[in-house]
Amino acid sequence: MPIKEAVRPGGRSARVQEAVHQAVRELQAVKSRDELTVPQVAEHAGVTPSTIYRRWGNLAELVADVSVERMRPDDDPVDTGTLAGDLQAWGEQYLEEMTSVPGQRALNDVMASADNGRRERCCRYSESLMATLRERALSRGEAAVPSLDRLVDGVVAPMTYRLLYDRESATAANLRRWIARALAVEDVD
Repeated sequence: MPIKEAVRPGGRSARVQEAVHQAVRELQAVKSRDELTVPQVAEHAGVTPSTIYRRWGNLAELVADVSVERMRPDDDPVDTGTLAGDLQAWGEQYLEEMTSVPGQRALNDVMASADNGRRERCCRYSESLMATLRERALSRGEAAVPSLDRLVDGVVAPMTYRLLYDRESATAANLRRWIARALAVEDVD
């Protein structure tokens, strides 16, 4: 099952969104976050500041919206031949990305957003990705493939918690333990 994108507006609205998002990404590459302003983003994107205020409300919400897009998977994760391997490969890549300075900023932006829909989109991205890995394992005929809820609760939830509150424990070794627990055969599902 491929990763599904969030529904996006079409036409001019989509072009404005992409131009503004691109402007934020480009400006963040050369300026500190504290130096970034809505008028700068608007000028760089070729829109008026009122367009940004009308659509996003303020700079913090715009940056959070750009950050959510950073978290959306571009492709299906690598196929290693086993669910455990797929989870480990994906998780290590995700941990590396999200423990970086830009990754931590993206997580913080999304969590600070007043728009709960942004956190919901991140949740859907994770669920879709876990569903993809689970369906892949089932199609390979792997035995005892856990439920989607168990994968999310056993792998994604501890990763997210650690990334937000205890980054030093967001390690590949801990990821291996979370995966082993999630894949352990239990009668609770």
